[in-house]
Amino acid sequence: MTDLRDDATLGSLRSLLAGELLTPDSPGYDDARTIFNAMIDRRPAVIVQCARRADVALAVAFAREHGLELAVRGGGHSVSGQALTDGGLVVDLRRMNAVSVDPEARTVTVGGGATMADLDRACRPHGLATTGGRVSTTGVGGFVLGGGTGWLDRLFGLACDNLVEAEVVTADGEIVRAAEDSHPDLFWALHGGGGNFGVVTSMTLRLHPLERSTLGFLLWAPERGPEIVRLFRDVVQAGPDTLGGGAIYLTGPEGEDFVPDELVGRLALAVVLVHAGDEASLRSLAAPLFDAGPAGAMVAELPYDELQAAMDDPPGYRNYWSAEHLEELPDEAVEAFCAQAAHMIVPSASQHVLFSMGGAIARGPRGYPIPWRHAAWVVHPFGLWTDPADDERGMAWAHAVCAAVRPWSTGAVYLNFIGDEGHSRVVSGFGTEGYTRLTAVKTRYDPANVFRRNHNIRPA
Repeated sequence: MTDLRDDATLGSLRSLLAGELLTPDSPGYDDARTIFNAMIDRRPAVIVQCARRADVALAVAFAREHGLELAVRGGGHSVSGQALTDGGLVVDLRRMNAVSVDPEARTVTVGGGATMADLDRACRPHGLATTGGRVSTTGVGGFVLGGGTGWLDRLFGLACDNLVEAEVVTADGEIVRAAEDSHPDLFWALHGGGGNFGVVTSMTLRLHPLERSTLGFLLWAPERGPEIVRLFRDVVQAGPDTLGGGAIYLTGPEGEDFVPDELVGRLALAVVLVHAGDEASLRSLAAPLFDAGPAGAMVAELPYDELQAAMDDPPGYRNYWSAEHLEELPDEAVEAFCAQAAHMIVPSASQHVLFSMGGAIARGPRGYPIPWRHAAWVVHPFGLWTDPADDERGMAWAHAVCAAVRPWSTGAVYLNFIGDEGHSRVVSGFGTEGYTRLTAVKTRYDPANVFRRNHNIRPA
């Protein structure tokens, strides 16, 4: 490994970049290495803040030449901190966040560092949208490459189902276009295979008309949990694909007029409803929930970009997440899910989540390595807290949640929802057949496993 204290070594790279190069003594270095999960404190030797695809190719080549572990940062939301590396090189894509909408073709092209907020705001004037994550700060690239489930997936399919093409810098520095008619094996692998095959510097996604969107947020005391979760289950199962959402145990938020005083700062059950339609139709579709006497309720028609930002997860917390995908949600599974809420850290920003799936997710393309698309529900313990003394308790809660609902699990898992849970869970994220095929693609495009800071697919 090269001694990077040699100014000439870094100077040669710096002189070729359109972007910036940061080292530990550079102004802004600590800000540049801060990511969403405050548990992660890694110190890269070099951060290359790329401004163009050529910068990415230069950074990848430099890392390989000098024996530096390579990490790629888009949104920085990986719960296990894969966007950073100790002593290695980070390809920071955040400056490459341009978004271009083609309203006639109904497509959008986004830079590798764009967030969902960047994408959604650009699409809003055209009345178009595509499946995004459930918060606006998520990076588009990592979200799509991991499969991509969000509020609109029952209607528009998974995010990767809407991937039209991608520009990829491979491990050998080549810039390739991946699409059905160009590097089709790589294009297939980008539908769920994550960042294993190169750095995606831009991608084009299919858009859909979205005239209206409505958000509903209903609150109950936790004692009513099983009753309300069953109602939520039945409403979603009977409803159209325009309706989705989640049942979420959380700490009653402060500063919101619709939250009763007795739930502020205490465990509460929320039902979040997202509808691609107007408020009146949402109220009609979810009438059993509104009739169940919520202690507080907020319903509003919002532009989709504002809806996406309405429940953004705050940065700066310690994070630990996991997930189980369920084949079905019988009453026994509801009881098991609800019982685990009592062990969540309260007060905290943690969420004990049950998301609806089905619809266009399940009807989507069958050939991609996404075995979890056929699940009906996903349970997602989403732990966020501030005190390191709570780490053991928070992680134990997440593990207990998954164990409680595992009798109904499909065994597959959406890898964007979990951290490092071992190689067997990585295989579960792709399926055995999918993993085998992905291994062949990995071996072709990254035989030295340069791109290993991810849910890693090992080359043969």
